[in-house]
Formats: sequence, structure tokens, C-alpha cells
Amino acid sequence: MINPKKITEMIQDICDKMPDGLKNMPTDLQHNFRAALQGVFERLDLVTREEFDAQCGVLLRTREKLEALEKKIKTFQSKTIS
Repeated sequence: MINPKKITEMIQDICDKMPDGLKNMPTDLQHNFRAALQGVFERLDLVTREEFDAQCGVLLRTREKLEALEKKIKTFQSKTIS
């Protein structure tokens, strides 16, 4: 899930870039922006960088274990064939 603080920052950036006449938009419009952005991000099924990095670490350890097991199997097979 996207950090709510990031969504607030994005909304503030959008508001800052609007023409002067629209910068003072009503609060309910800002709430609508927030809800729309949250809905988009939830449908995209995004993960945080921390979650991504953690899963990369899990994948790396799993790959290392798999390679070690494959090596053991090859060693075992070579001993039983001989």
C-alpha cells in the first residue's frame, strides 16, 4: 500500500502547479483527489520499496538453497550410479 503521506505530497504538488485561480480549491475537492489517487494505487496493487527489497532477499536465499540442493542431488546421483 502507498504511504498516505506520499499521496498528500502528490496532492500538494498538483495544487502547487495549478493556476492561481484554482490553487485555493475547496477542501472537498482535495479529498476527492485523495480518494481517486488511493483508488488508482490500490487497483495497481503496488508494493513499497521496502517490501520489494525484502522479497528480493527472500528470492536470493531461496535460489541459493535450491542451487545447494541441486548440487547435493548431483553428488548423490553420481555416487549411486558408480
